[in-house]
Amino acid sequence: MAETIDELTIQYEEDGKVLRKEVAKEVLSKGAWATIMYLYQDLNRTTGEYGPRKISIRRYQKRDGTFSQRSKFEVSSAAQARAICSKIQDWFPPE
Repeated sequence: MAETIDELTIQYEEDGKVLRKEVAKEVLSKGAWATIMYLYQDLNRTTGEYGPRKISIRRYQKRDGTFSQRSKFEVSSAAQARAICSKIQDWFPPE
């Protein structure tokens, strides 16, 4: 269990092989509830290569000194990421 935000990761290994590779991590909010956005790639077990980049936004709650994941949202394609960005820019135009 992670005790600090720096220890939280989306990277996943099995039998010494990285099946989900964390490419980048952005802490969006800190505190008793933390929100972190990860950029990651999953390993294609057939080809042995990592697939397209994906995004996961996860919420963690800190209780009794450790963080536990409470929710997540996966952005599974570049098209979906662009659509989300476009809509956010519509709703929150530059000032």
